[in-house]
Amino acid sequence: MNVVGSAVDISERVHVQNALTESEKQYRLLFDSSPLPMWVFDRNTFAFLEVNEAAVQHYGYSRDEFRTMTILDIRPPEERSRILQHMTQLVKGLQTPEVWKHRKKNGSVIDVEITSHELAFQRRDAQLVVAHDITDQLKAEEDLRHSEEKFSKTFRSTPLPITISTVTDGRYIDVNEAFSNIMGYEREQVIGRTALDLNIWADANDRKQMIEQLNVEGHLHSFETQFVTRGGGSRMVLISAEIIKLDGAECVIAITSDITDTRRLEEQFRQAQKMEAVGRLAGGVAHDFNNILGVIIGYSDLSREQLPDDSLVFKHIEQIRKAALRATGLTSQLLAFSRQQVLQPSVLNLNAVVNNVSKMLLRVVREDISLNFVPGEPLGNVKLDLGQVEQVLLNLVVNARDAMPRGGQIVIETDNIDFDDDYAREHMPVKPGSYVMLAVSDTGAGIDKETLSRIFEPFFTTKPVGEGTGLGLSMVYGVVQQSGGSIWVYSEVGKGTSFKMYFPRVNESAISLIEPKSDTHVASGSETILLVEDEEALRELTADLLRSGGYKVLVAEGGEAALAILRQSNTIHLVLTDVIMSGMSGSELALEAKELRQDVRVLFMSGYTGQLIANHGVTESTSALVQKPFTKQALLTQVRRALDAP
Repeated sequence: MNVVGSAVDISERVHVQNALTESEKQYRLLFDSSPLPMWVFDRNTFAFLEVNEAAVQHYGYSRDEFRTMTILDIRPPEERSRILQHMTQLVKGLQTPEVWKHRKKNGSVIDVEITSHELAFQRRDAQLVVAHDITDQLKAEEDLRHSEEKFSKTFRSTPLPITISTVTDGRYIDVNEAFSNIMGYEREQVIGRTALDLNIWADANDRKQMIEQLNVEGHLHSFETQFVTRGGGSRMVLISAEIIKLDGAECVIAITSDITDTRRLEEQFRQAQKMEAVGRLAGGVAHDFNNILGVIIGYSDLSREQLPDDSLVFKHIEQIRKAALRATGLTSQLLAFSRQQVLQPSVLNLNAVVNNVSKMLLRVVREDISLNFVPGEPLGNVKLDLGQVEQVLLNLVVNARDAMPRGGQIVIETDNIDFDDDYAREHMPVKPGSYVMLAVSDTGAGIDKETLSRIFEPFFTTKPVGEGTGLGLSMVYGVVQQSGGSIWVYSEVGKGTSFKMYFPRVNESAISLIEPKSDTHVASGSETILLVEDEEALRELTADLLRSGGYKVLVAEGGEAALAILRQSNTIHLVLTDVIMSGMSGSELALEAKELRQDVRVLFMSGYTGQLIANHGVTESTSALVQKPFTKQALLTQVRRALDAP
């Protein structure tokens, strides 16, 4: 037997492969052990592909968090357009080092010198980045420039206000242009005069305290005080100062940072956090209260049907039902404040809305109050819930009326407004863009600063006990926020108040404001409905309401019990289920039910709305939903609609 064989020398290939493996190990060692933050990102999607331990430690994000982010996520908003433009200009090879601003997980912004180089990574077009945090270095350089004496070029050109004054009496020896700009004085008007002469310090004791600290420590950092400008305005400032010798005299060289806008933004942020927390609480209270009201309203409806209209018991039950419906209105206001109310947005022209509701507004003001409308023409359109906008107008007009016990004037205005980047930065969280303004102003008593800070909180009111619920303005705030708008209050004690709301403008045609005819017909049927509700009182009530409409009802207190019934019965036409239940949620039940019976229909019900039920897989735009608390007619109408849907 002859054997023919062949051999291929692969030693070179093995050598190359081993060299490549060793090279990758060395790269990995260098990458992971580098004391400088390093990462690799996809040049097309900007997604982080890999980060080293130094990046994790320095930026505060875990590796898993980095892998869900892009390089835009570590940029301050003002840097994003710059980085997008920069990415279009990348060339091959080593990039020239550049300084960028990055934002850590804790929100702090740092200055970083970036060096990068393109590379192929995991078959993707990627960029390797080395980041050197030079925040402290830049600060040290800045501090050095600020410490130079008055004749240095830095003193003149620095954007930070700098002053040199005598320790003994605070007489200004020199000031730079930046100080003149924020204080409103010309340089010649300041030099040779004292801070006391110019009344620059809002509290003269603050300067005494600053000098005492300087005498003890020799330097001072971040001393917060208030300055008074030439025009009488106030500026919050942080002062960093040192005592220096100048021509044999002790002087104070002070660097001043104007933090007026920063403090205002911090206050706005704290207020937003507070409103968010109160909103979550209000939404939870409203949901629980709605469940109770649902039982009251539902059994009132059933009881009324069993009594003659002229009986005394019927009248008593009718009053109970009306009271419950009024209470539902209060919970609706709480839900509006917490941005959990069901919206029915449509494209509106606010001029038409104001004209449409003007008769109602005129009925709520007294004869000693004039109500004027100043429409902007032509006015852009907005996408809002008509009923909510009308309620906002009514609440603001009523508040304006109550602020003018001796009469006055209310003015409603509309206008087209465009916000640029500068305005948006000063009025967070407003975004640049085109808006429609709706303003309600009065010539009443005005609002003091302390009250202004709490004006939108639910249940907060300055009216006497029994004359207000404290929910009107909180509802206005919630409606505006939920509609994607913003609201600002301008007021001065004794001179009146103006509420200005800004809603995003849309390029769509507005609807005609014609009142729809109410449908008094109560829908009914004979199909079989599986009711799933984990709260016993609501379960019994809803079952009774469905049976009163002619339906056969099977009940289950949870998802597992409902699935057991579905497996045993072939005649179920509709599953009516609560969204949020202990154990299996309504959306999970719906998926299981569809697997068992593809033809079964599902109608959700919930006292929660918005993001909370969306987290459970139910959205108001894509799911059939009946909102709690419901009347008999509302429930039966939604059930019939769900059964008749294609």
